[in-house]
Amino acid sequence: MAVELDSLQAKLSYQFQDPSLATLALTHRSASKTHNERLEFLGDALLDFIIGEILFEKNPEATEGELTRMRAALVKKSSLAEMAKAIGLGDHLLLSKGEAGSGGRRRASVLADTLEALIAAVYLDGGLEQCSALIVRLAGEKLDRPEAVGDKDFKTRLQERMQASGEQLPQYRILETRGEAHAQEFLVECAVAVLPTAQQGLGSSKRIAEQEAARRTLQILDGTDQEFSYDR
Repeated sequence: MAVELDSLQAKLSYQFQDPSLATLALTHRSASKTHNERLEFLGDALLDFIIGEILFEKNPEATEGELTRMRAALVKKSSLAEMAKAIGLGDHLLLSKGEAGSGGRRRASVLADTLEALIAAVYLDGGLEQCSALIVRLAGEKLDRPEAVGDKDFKTRLQERMQASGEQLPQYRILETRGEAHAQEFLVECAVAVLPTAQQGLGSSKRIAEQEAARRTLQILDGTDQEFSYDR
């Protein structure tokens, strides 16, 4: 285990003062009665807080709804699993033979949960500053383009949907630009031939407004005119 932990610490760029915390974070419930689920709970809360703070600082013009969607894209299970795979976390998991034999080292839910536990372990071992630095290293450039994490963005999904059905591509048009130059908001509409009315989106940039308009259009096409929620 020491060799595996040394390798993992090198990938994390973090050295544990208390290696038992790292070992606990890597222990799946299938392997021991003492496992990582409590750490997973704490790590989930830390991710929400730290990612939220980072996005708040990086996007001073974003609305509450925009920030919420950005954070959700980064902390959902599929995004965390991608981060875990990038550091080869599956190689370090402590699993039962049955769980390992059934593909547990590659299972997205297991990887995401373990990463949350590992984040909590770093927080308990080294404090909030070290934990925040680790999250920044893990997320990397995803923090600059959170809406494009994991799943295809809404404009791409809508365009591919129209192409697949042989329809004209969506048409986007700026309806209004509000506010001073340093704090503008854009109102954009998205029109598709299969819907009688265009859907509107509001955002702190043209790109964000277009994404919102495309999201609303997809909701209407799917018959679910409600707030979009990312998987967690």
